[in-house]
Amino acid sequence: MTKTKKTKMGQSILKGLKQALAYEQGMLPEGERARYRVHDFSAIDVVRVRKASGMTQHEFSRTFYIPLKTLRNWEQGERVPRGTASILLKIIERNPKAVLEALRV
Repeated sequence: MTKTKKTKMGQSILKGLKQALAYEQGMLPEGERARYRVHDFSAIDVVRVRKASGMTQHEFSRTFYIPLKTLRNWEQGERVPRGTASILLKIIERNPKAVLEALRV
């Protein structure tokens, strides 16, 4: 890669970082702000979800077909639920009765 390409790439990265910072700080004009899509990848609080259900780790694990070791890893912050597991936990968090009904538990 030539020095010119590296410089242009660095300038492009720096520009993107400045735009991200301006977006986060609310400094972009509204019209320009609408051009961006922001995804929130914050981890779900598995302990809170489980405790809100009133279940022990064993009960939660059995009820929702989540291996106990996996549940413990999530709760201890060793791993983060991803994909369909994350979706299931969000549904359990928002409407546990719907999930239980769907599972006919």
